[in-house]
Amino acid sequence: MQLNEKLIEALNDLIRINNDRVEGYHKAIDQTDDADLKALFQRMKEESITYIDQLNNILQDGGSEPTHNTTIYGKLYRTWMDVKATFSGHDRHSILSACEYGEDATQRTYEDVLGSSISMPYSIRDLVANQRRALKSAHDTVRTYRDLEKVVH
Repeated sequence: MQLNEKLIEALNDLIRINNDRVEGYHKAIDQTDDADLKALFQRMKEESITYIDQLNNILQDGGSEPTHNTTIYGKLYRTWMDVKATFSGHDRHSILSACEYGEDATQRTYEDVLGSSISMPYSIRDLVANQRRALKSAHDTVRTYRDLEKVVH
Protein backbone atom coordinates (compact mmCIF):
# COMPACT_ATOMS: atom_id res chain seq x y z
CA MET A 1 0.00 0.00 0.00
CA GLN A 2 1.39 3.38 -1.02
CA LEU A 3 1.04 6.10 1.62
CA ASN A 4 0.62 9.78 0.78
CA GLU A 5 3.02 12.36 2.25
CA LYS A 6 0.45 13.86 4.64
CA LEU A 7 -0.38 10.44 6.06
CA ILE A 8 3.32 9.60 6.44
CA GLU A 9 3.86 12.85 8.35
CA ALA A 10 0.79 12.24 10.54
CA LEU A 11 1.92 8.71 11.41
CA ASN A 12 5.41 10.04 12.19
CA ASP A 13 3.79 12.66 14.47
CA LEU A 14 2.10 9.82 16.35
CA ILE A 15 5.41 7.98 16.59
CA ARG A 16 7.10 11.14 17.90
CA ILE A 17 4.46 11.73 20.59
CA ASN A 18 4.73 8.08 21.65
CA ASN A 19 8.53 8.44 21.75
CA ASP A 20 7.95 11.47 24.01
CA ARG A 21 5.66 9.35 26.15
CA VAL A 22 8.26 6.57 26.46
CA GLU A 23 10.92 9.10 27.48
CA GLY A 24 8.54 10.90 29.84
CA TYR A 25 7.55 7.71 31.65
CA HIS A 26 11.17 6.62 31.81
CA LYS A 27 11.90 9.91 33.58
CA ALA A 28 8.84 9.50 35.85
CA ILE A 29 10.01 6.01 36.85
CA ASP A 30 13.37 7.51 37.83
CA GLN A 31 11.68 10.23 39.90
CA THR A 32 9.66 7.97 42.20
CA ASP A 33 10.43 5.27 44.72
CA ASP A 34 6.79 4.13 44.89
CA ALA A 35 6.41 0.61 43.50
CA ASP A 36 2.81 1.16 42.38
CA LEU A 37 3.74 4.22 40.33
CA LYS A 38 6.81 2.54 38.88
CA ALA A 39 4.60 -0.37 37.74
CA LEU A 40 1.97 1.98 36.29
CA PHE A 41 4.55 4.06 34.45
CA GLN A 42 6.33 0.97 33.14
CA ARG A 43 3.05 -0.38 31.77
CA MET A 44 2.32 2.91 30.03
CA LYS A 45 5.84 3.07 28.63
CA GLU A 46 5.43 -0.46 27.23
CA GLU A 47 2.06 0.46 25.70
CA SER A 48 3.70 3.28 23.77
CA ILE A 49 6.48 0.96 22.59
CA THR A 50 3.75 -1.32 21.20
CA TYR A 51 2.03 1.63 19.49
CA ILE A 52 5.33 2.75 17.98
CA ASP A 53 5.91 -0.75 16.62
CA GLN A 54 2.42 -0.84 15.09
CA LEU A 55 2.88 2.56 13.44
CA ASN A 56 6.39 1.66 12.26
CA ASN A 57 4.99 -1.47 10.61
CA ILE A 58 2.43 0.58 8.68
CA LEU A 59 5.11 2.97 7.46
CA GLN A 60 7.53 0.19 6.53
CA ASP A 61 4.77 -1.74 4.71
CA GLY A 62 4.05 1.47 2.80
CA GLY A 63 7.69 1.82 1.81
CA SER A 64 8.47 4.70 4.16
CA GLU A 65 11.13 5.05 6.79
CA PRO A 66 9.66 5.72 10.26
CA THR A 67 11.09 8.40 12.52
CA HIS A 68 12.95 7.65 15.72
CA ASN A 69 12.84 11.23 17.00
CA THR A 70 10.92 12.91 19.76
CA THR A 71 9.29 16.32 19.52
CA ILE A 72 10.88 19.60 20.56
CA TYR A 73 7.82 20.02 22.80
CA GLY A 74 8.61 16.70 24.49
CA LYS A 75 12.22 17.67 25.11
CA LEU A 76 11.12 20.97 26.65
CA TYR A 77 8.52 19.13 28.73
CA ARG A 78 11.06 16.66 30.14
CA THR A 79 13.38 19.55 31.02
CA TRP A 80 10.45 21.21 32.78
CA MET A 81 9.83 17.95 34.70
CA ASP A 82 13.45 18.04 35.90
CA VAL A 83 13.21 21.66 37.01
CA LYS A 84 9.86 21.10 38.71
CA ALA A 85 11.19 18.02 40.53
CA THR A 86 14.14 20.06 41.78
CA PHE A 87 11.84 22.63 43.39
CA SER A 88 8.84 20.53 44.42
CA GLY A 89 10.55 17.27 45.24
CA HIS A 90 9.54 13.90 43.96
CA ASP A 91 6.10 13.78 45.56
CA ARG A 92 3.42 11.63 43.95
CA HIS A 93 1.06 14.50 43.15
CA SER A 94 3.72 16.50 41.29
CA ILE A 95 4.90 13.49 39.29
CA LEU A 96 1.34 12.47 38.40
CA SER A 97 0.45 16.06 37.44
CA ALA A 98 3.43 16.18 35.11
CA CYS A 99 2.43 12.83 33.59
CA GLU A 100 -1.14 14.02 33.06
CA TYR A 101 0.22 17.07 31.26
CA GLY A 102 2.07 14.75 28.89
CA GLU A 103 -1.03 12.60 28.44
CA ASP A 104 -3.00 15.73 27.48
CA ALA A 105 -0.45 16.43 24.73
CA THR A 106 -0.75 12.85 23.50
CA GLN A 107 -4.52 13.15 23.32
CA ARG A 108 -4.29 16.41 21.37
CA THR A 109 -1.93 14.84 18.84
CA TYR A 110 -4.20 11.84 18.25
CA GLU A 111 -7.27 14.10 18.02
CA ASP A 112 -5.48 16.29 15.47
CA VAL A 113 -4.64 13.29 13.29
CA LEU A 114 -8.09 11.71 13.54
CA GLY A 115 -9.86 15.05 13.03
CA SER A 116 -7.79 16.05 10.02
CA SER A 117 -8.81 15.74 6.41
CA ILE A 118 -5.89 13.40 5.70
CA SER A 119 -7.00 10.49 3.59
CA MET A 120 -6.19 7.17 5.24
CA PRO A 121 -7.34 3.61 4.73
CA TYR A 122 -9.94 2.35 7.18
CA SER A 123 -7.50 -0.14 8.72
CA ILE A 124 -5.08 2.66 9.62
CA ARG A 125 -7.84 4.94 10.92
CA ASP A 126 -9.17 2.05 13.01
CA LEU A 127 -5.72 1.33 14.48
CA VAL A 128 -5.14 5.00 15.31
CA ALA A 129 -8.62 5.30 16.87
CA ASN A 130 -8.01 2.18 18.96
CA GLN A 131 -4.68 3.54 20.15
CA ARG A 132 -6.34 6.84 21.03
CA ARG A 133 -9.04 5.06 23.07
CA ALA A 134 -6.44 3.09 25.00
CA LEU A 135 -4.39 6.25 25.55
CA LYS A 136 -7.52 8.05 26.79
CA SER A 137 -7.99 5.28 29.33
CA ALA A 138 -4.35 5.68 30.42
CA HIS A 139 -4.88 9.44 30.71
CA ASP A 140 -7.92 8.89 32.91
CA THR A 141 -5.97 6.45 35.10
CA VAL A 142 -3.19 9.00 35.64
CA ARG A 143 -5.77 11.70 36.42
CA THR A 144 -7.53 9.41 38.94
CA TYR A 145 -4.23 8.63 40.67
CA ARG A 146 -3.41 12.35 40.74
CA ASP A 147 -6.84 13.29 42.10
CA LEU A 148 -6.54 10.68 44.84
CA GLU A 149 -3.23 12.21 45.89
CA LYS A 150 -4.86 15.64 46.06
CA VAL A 151 -7.57 14.24 48.38
CA VAL A 152 -5.02 12.48 50.60
CA HIS A 153 -2.95 15.63 51.11
